[in-house]
Formats: sequence, structure tokens, C-alpha cells
Amino acid sequence: MKELVIDLEAEKTEILKRYRALLRACKPTMQKGDKSMIRKAFDMALESHKDMRRKSGEPYIYHPIAVAQIAAEEIGLGTTSIVCALLHDVVEDTSVTLDDIERDFGKKVAKIIDGLTKISGVFDTNSSLQAENFRKMLLTLADDVRVILIKLADRLHNMRTMEFMPRDKQLKLSSETIYLYAPLAHRLGLYAIKSELEDLSMKYTEHETYQFIKNKLNEKKAEREKFIRDFIEPVRKVIVAQDLHVDIFGRPKSIHSIWNKMKKKAIPFEEVYDLFAIRIILDSTPENEKADCWKAYSIVTDLYRPNPDRLRDWISSPKANGYESLHTTVMGPRGQWVEVQIRTKRMNEIAEKGFAAHWKYKESSTDSGLDLWVQKVREMLKNPDANALDFLDDFKMNLFSDEIFIFTPKGALIQLPQNATALDFAFEIHSDVGASCIGAKVNHKLVPLSYKLQNGDQVEIITSGKQTPKEDWLNIVVTAKAKAKIKSSLKEERRKIAEDGKEILERKLKSLKITYNSDNLYKLSYFFKLTSTQDLFYNVAKGVIDMKDLREYVASEKIIELKPQENKIETDQVHNLLKNIKAKDSDILLIGEDMQKIDYKLANCCNPIPGDDVFGFITVGDGIKIHRTNCPNATKLMSNYGYRVVKARWTNQQELVFLTGLRITGIDDVGLINKLTTIISHDFKVNIRSITVDSDNGIFEGSIMVYVNDTEHLDNLIKKLNAVRGITAVTRFDSVEKAS
Repeated sequence: MKELVIDLEAEKTEILKRYRALLRACKPTMQKGDKSMIRKAFDMALESHKDMRRKSGEPYIYHPIAVAQIAAEEIGLGTTSIVCALLHDVVEDTSVTLDDIERDFGKKVAKIIDGLTKISGVFDTNSSLQAENFRKMLLTLADDVRVILIKLADRLHNMRTMEFMPRDKQLKLSSETIYLYAPLAHRLGLYAIKSELEDLSMKYTEHETYQFIKNKLNEKKAEREKFIRDFIEPVRKVIVAQDLHVDIFGRPKSIHSIWNKMKKKAIPFEEVYDLFAIRIILDSTPENEKADCWKAYSIVTDLYRPNPDRLRDWISSPKANGYESLHTTVMGPRGQWVEVQIRTKRMNEIAEKGFAAHWKYKESSTDSGLDLWVQKVREMLKNPDANALDFLDDFKMNLFSDEIFIFTPKGALIQLPQNATALDFAFEIHSDVGASCIGAKVNHKLVPLSYKLQNGDQVEIITSGKQTPKEDWLNIVVTAKAKAKIKSSLKEERRKIAEDGKEILERKLKSLKITYNSDNLYKLSYFFKLTSTQDLFYNVAKGVIDMKDLREYVASEKIIELKPQENKIETDQVHNLLKNIKAKDSDILLIGEDMQKIDYKLANCCNPIPGDDVFGFITVGDGIKIHRTNCPNATKLMSNYGYRVVKARWTNQQELVFLTGLRITGIDDVGLINKLTTIISHDFKVNIRSITVDSDNGIFEGSIMVYVNDTEHLDNLIKKLNAVRGITAVTRFDSVEKAS
């Protein structure tokens, strides 16, 4: 017991030390009376969380202090946000209520904390709780962006201190982070936080790859730093000679972005040349910013040859999140491409601190992409009947995608997401223009509604009073605004038709001597396999269900129970599935909290094999499906349906074989296929299910589907195949074919 007391004393000192560090971080934004406000919030948080500890055993109060520190130091937020960050968990985790917060700190703080508090209570289990919470958070964003910024600080600290959490929690949080929070940080211009969130997510979802790239980067650190010095020196000399005040440094690319490049281009680490970017930051007055940046660009491109396809001018047209910078890629002194970013101090602060810095400079900024973005979020949230998951997908697709800039006939500039069509543009102008759109002219040429717009296109919309939105338009548009408007128009149209159908059905049932009541309507809907009575009325109005069909229903005389909604997975259903253990001898996968043996299927999207890091996902009709943790669909499943995920791991049985795919590339040579099949069939005694080979101008490409025991077996096979003369690469791929 004595030791604990000593510990408590040490902890008290540590808490005080951390609190003082927080006050130092808040100093730049502090005004009169702010210090006592922060102290009051700190005292309330300390008291509320006094008996709570984190998974690591540390006092819980360390977490709110750290979140407040990130908000102050790394995002640059002011006193109100610091107070909210200190109190962000008290309503959710302690007996303190929102009324208490409002009484002590005012309405604004209470509103922000409400936005940060997770939704509790019973939910339609078909909907995703995470999606609902995210939506609630965004609703508050429409009023106060600080909710999201504090949430990002909270998530960043949780990700930084996640090593003590159970593996399934780590996977769920990492998936959610990469799916939602990292793109959101990017959208709000918080590039440093976005990169760190991506790297931390990767650390837990793809640990080996993360460690491999990290070690490789450390190995080459000294060499890289020398290269950066050699590159920078001549540039600095010329810029300083031109009387420009400048700061130049090299910045390593994040592990996640290097991994993305390796995947995208299918190249090994050694072939990723742009492992870092050179950043040139100029100290310019607002009126000289643009000219100074272009002057610096001219100096760099005089010294090093630029790649003409890689110039990105975000100064003339800033990104929607307010990001301004000039990017070019030049050929360095050792024959390798180097990315150079040129910006001013103001632009750099906006790039680092995002939204918070943008607000600080707002008066001087002429056109604010961020304000437009918040406006778009508000519009999306106005759609009252959107399912939370649909909303989430639309939100992700629209607000996190890169923009293209389109001109109206009068030269006004409109931003749309990439892959937007002429129809999206019409809805962006006005809902009525979109609804009555029959075609468009792009750069004075007539194009269909589905035409994909390119950056810089000038678009004129052609409308007709007789046009109404069509069902297939939903496949044409990509913006959430257009989708929501089309859906509500179609719903309205369908509702009117269903109204007529209701009367027709009433008359027909009367003639068949069937009572018109809700019970019979449900039975009819079930009989015709329809999900709602509105669909029933609609089909009657459209003539899809006629008198003959209704007589068939009468004749069938079946007792129809109400159909449960197929897409609802109830909690007890999940428990029953887990209890239903079949424990066959051949089962080699252990699943669930107690790792019981259970019936399962392997997912076709990623074909897991023993040795892969896997998890189980409870489906509606297919029991438990096993996915690899780096499966293309894993992030979405874990971030949206975390409650359906169960832990899974392999036992060491060797009897079963699993189908996996190998892609082989190399230089075509006589007898190459024979060599490959000999290694696979004879040396490794592995069965080949299928083999496809293509040879083009001396380059050999093949895909082989083979049956292996586990990852070790597969790795040995890949090593052996790689050793064959002429083979340049052997990689495993995710097959979507069904294992026979």
C-alpha cells in the first residue's frame, strides 16, 4: 500500500507538470480571464476522472490534458477549445451533465461538448453506431468547426497511446481512423496530423510493412541528409542574392504515402525515389507573395530541370481546404526526381494548422474554399431521410476527393469532385436546373448528361420544362447534393403514384372480399416479396400486380408471418451464431473472445490462408466470414460495423490447403513455364488450379492459382520462384474467384 501512496504523490507532481506545459502552449492565444477559465475546467476534469485509469495504468486525466495540448500546440486553437478538450469526456464517462457544464462554462462550451459526446441508447442495429456518431459530430460542425478539431486531437492522442489496447480494438480504431479521420484532417488542411494518423493506423493494420519501411528509412538517413544539403545549398545562395528571406529544408515523406506509392506503382522500396520533399518557405509581404513564389520557382528551375507534367499551382487556385503552395518536380544532381514545394510563411501556417490558421488570416483571404466546404456539409446534413451509412459514403466520396475547377458560360469558377459529370454541374448550379437538365455543351460541343468533366472545362446546361429526374440518374452523378435531390424527387414521384395505387388496391380487395387492413397489407407485401406497403401500392398502380396475381394470393391460403427485415442483424442473432458451435475436426480456425472452434467461411475478396493476420465478420446470411486484416474491404467493415467483428487466429494444423493467387513477371525465355510448373508441382508438391500466361515483346506475365498450407509455405514457394533466371517479380494477389 505504501508504494501506491508514493506513486500517487509522483503522479500528482506529473499531473501538475503536464498542466503547466499546457498553460505554456496556450500562452500565444490567452487573454485576460482565460487562465482562470482553463484552471476551472482542469479542476472539474481532475475531480470527475479522479478514480479512472487508462488501459496503460496511467491516471485518466493525462488524456484530456494531452488532447488540450495537441489542440493548442499542433492545431493552434484558443481558450474555448482548450476548455472543451479538457472536459471532452466528462459527460460521457462521469456523473457530470451538460447542464452542469452550461452552468459553469456557458452555452457555447456545452454545445461543443454535446457534439463530442457519443450517442448512447438503443439503435437500429442495421444502422452503424459509428456512422451515427460521425453524423452527429458533423451536425455540430455546421455550427462550430471546433468540435471536429478537438475530435481529431482526441483521436490523435488515442492513436499515439494505443499499444496497451486489445488487438481487436486497435484494428477497429485504426480502420475508423484511416477511413474517416485522416481524410477529414486532410480536408481541414491539417497535413501533419493527417500523415501521423495514416502512419499510426498502418502501424497497427500492417505492422510488418510499417516496420520494414521505417527501418529502411533509418538505414538511409545519413545518405539522404547529405543529398538534401547538396541540393539546397546552390538554391539558397541564389535566393539570398535576390534579397529574398527564405527557410529551406528537406521533409521526409510519411511511411503511409511511401507504401501507397509502392502499391500503386507495384515497385519495391528501393525504386521509390521521392522519399522526401524540399520545402522553400519565403518571408513575404501579402502583396508580394505570388510574385516571390514564382521568383523562387524560376530560380529552382534554372538550377534543376523540371518535369513539365508535375507543376501544381495551388497559389492561383487554392484547394478547397485553403491550401496554397507551388509544387514542382525537378531532376536532382544525382539523376533522381525531387519534389519541391514553394510557399510563404502564411501559406505554410495554413498548411500546418489548417482551419485554425485559416480563420486567423480570414480577413486577408479573398475567396475562402473552406467556407464553401462547410456550406456543402450543411447542405448534405439538410437531407433528413438519409441513412447514416449512405450519408457516410456520400460524405467520404464527395468531401474527401480531389477537386476539379469548372467554368460557367460567364466565366464563374465552380469546384466539383473528380469524376463529376455534366449532370452534377447542373445540380451544383441549382436544384431546378439539375432536375430539368436534358443535356450540356462542354467547350461549345454537345455532350450527354453522363459526360465526365475535365479540369478547366466550360459548361453550359440545356434544360427542358418537360424533363423530370430519372432513376438511372443516380448512377450518373457523384456529388451528394445531386444524389439527395434526385432521390427526393423520385420519392415524391413514387409517393404520388403509390397514392393512386392505394385506391385501386382498396377497390380490388373489396371485390375479392378481403378486408382492407394493415395486417392483410403486410401479408400481401410478404407474398409479393416487397419490402413495404408503399412498394405494394406502387406496383398495383403500375400494373405489375393485377387481379390475376391477387387471386393467386387468395388461393395460396398460407399463413404468412411478418417478414423480418433481412438486412437487420439483431444482437441476439449474433449471440446465437456465436453459440452455435459445430466444432468439426477439420476446422482449423479459432474464433471469438474465447477462441472457440466455430463454423466459418473464407472471404473470396482476399482469400486468407493460415499465417495471415485475420478477423471474423458476422454476415447476415453467410454466418462468419474470415477476412485478412489488410483485405481491401477490411477498413470499411471494421469502421462501420465494429460490433460484428470477432477476433480470429489460426491453429497449427497442416492438413488443409487454401487457394491463393500469384502474379509472376519476367523476361520470356525458352522453357520458363516448364521451370515454374516443375518447382510448383514437383519440388513443393503444390496443386495448381489454373494458370494464365501472356507474353508481349519478350516480357512474360502470368497468373497462377495454387493451393498452399499457410503463409510460410507460400513465402518459401515465392522465394524459390524468384530465384528462377529471368523472373523479376512474384507477388501474391487478392483473388475474387471462388475456391472450388
